[in-house]
Amino acid sequence: MEEQSASPGANTDNSSQRNGEEKPRRASWTKGRKRKKPLKDSNAPKAPLTGYVRFMNDRREQLRAERPDVPFPEITRMLGNEWSKLPPDEKQRYLDEAEKDKERYMRELEKYQQTEAYKHFTRKVQEKQKGKRHRGGTNNCINCLTGLIKDRSVFDIPIFTEEFLNHSKAREAELRQLRKTNMEYEERNAALQKHVESMRSAVERLEGDVLQERTRNSLLQQHLDTLRSALTHSFSNVPLPGSGETASLDSIDNYMKKLHSIVVSSPQEHEHLISVVRDVVNRLDR
Repeated sequence: MEEQSASPGANTDNSSQRNGEEKPRRASWTKGRKRKKPLKDSNAPKAPLTGYVRFMNDRREQLRAERPDVPFPEITRMLGNEWSKLPPDEKQRYLDEAEKDKERYMRELEKYQQTEAYKHFTRKVQEKQKGKRHRGGTNNCINCLTGLIKDRSVFDIPIFTEEFLNHSKAREAELRQLRKTNMEYEERNAALQKHVESMRSAVERLEGDVLQERTRNSLLQQHLDTLRSALTHSFSNVPLPGSGETASLDSIDNYMKKLHSIVVSSPQEHEHLISVVRDVVNRLDR
């Protein structure tokens, strides 16, 4: 009797399991019930488009014209692959346009938030959220709404679609590429820093060598000046044969060249001059 009084639904489930039929899952959303959409502010500035979305808009129609037999999800997947393989310079063009558009949006949004239309929309959102059970739901919704208005580019791509997944993959690939590039730059900076340090050490060594050479040159110049003075004093009373030129401090270099040329060219004719030169040189050595 107890077994017969069991619910018919249980018997139905058991029979369906015995027949190999799966029990249908309950839908996550009640049938016939419409999902409420968030309030949309029609007066708000137009949200900026990301670089990926700009690329998709440029290439989608062109690719659909080239491949009319390819379904939309496949086109989206193909465009996602193109974006991930796009050269950095071409990709940067879309990113720069997106950055300019975002700056435009932030400027317009800042002005819009000062208008009565924005205040009216905020009050409308507050009134709609008054019936919510969760404490603090109104403030959270307002904060959430403000954040979404500031960055409405998230609505450009419907969530959980193939396009959204490709967009996320592309962003992750960009992030990995940026991290890799950053590491490469850090390694280059470290190598350049070592090179700069070695160059700085080499410059310091060269400056030390230059200082030493300057000191040596200064000493040699002093010695040369002393020698010129001594030669001028010693040969001031020795005139050159033929011209009668005597040594002076300004002409001592030219005087010594002429004296050497006369002695070498005709030593037999100028034996007396050679004897005088020897005496002068001997006195200099002392």
